[in-house]
Amino acid sequence: MLVFAHLSDTHIDGTPRSADRMRAVMDYLNGLPYDLEAVLVTGDIADHGLVSEYEEARKLLGSRHPVLTCPGNHDVRAAFRQVLLDEPATQDPINRAYHTPGAVFALCDSSIPGQDDGHLAEETVTWLEALLGETADDVPVFIAFHHPPVALHSPFLDAIRLNGEQRLAELVTRHPNVAAVLCGHAHTPAATTFAGRPLLVAPGVASTLRLPWEHGPSDDYVDYRLPPALAFHVLDDGRLTTHYRVVT
Repeated sequence: MLVFAHLSDTHIDGTPRSADRMRAVMDYLNGLPYDLEAVLVTGDIADHGLVSEYEEARKLLGSRHPVLTCPGNHDVRAAFRQVLLDEPATQDPINRAYHTPGAVFALCDSSIPGQDDGHLAEETVTWLEALLGETADDVPVFIAFHHPPVALHSPFLDAIRLNGEQRLAELVTRHPNVAAVLCGHAHTPAATTFAGRPLLVAPGVASTLRLPWEHGPSDDYVDYRLPPALAFHVLDDGRLTTHYRVVT
């Protein structure tokens, strides 16, 4: 059985509020009695993409569990690479593979510098295609990136989702060992399908998105009062189960 945590959208911005919410989540995970396969963070780690924000996030993300990250639309590739990955501060897409005893995590960069919507660049799709091609058919692969590739029935969010998802869908369809596609960006937990596989969206740590039927025309569509939350994904004998936890 493989168990890993999935969180997203920490939006560290130098304020005590964002730090306290992220600290609460990591304290909860670090206090678990068993080791996790990984802690996956699907983007918008920093709110403004500042080096100082990533330095704070790096401290807060400290864990005995392996912590895996990919960038979101609020992240800046150069600073993300420099601080979180100890790599040269370039603006190339950040694509990394993490191999565990039970699975492969394909961490893709769906960000477009200077834009809120997302897209998987040609080099990212080519990289992912090569990774899937070299992975044994009996090894499950989790594909992770920030922007959901389908509409989630929030007009604000759906306007800035992943675009050009057709090639990704074709790639996923050709590889039955893709166990799920994992995203963030929505600030609300969601479960649907993409290319016939589970598409699981992590809740937000920084805030929660109100859905259209939860707020009026003049209300803020973001709720900052609700506590942070996370997901646990469990893969057992080929079946994927997701549990959600609110952290107070």
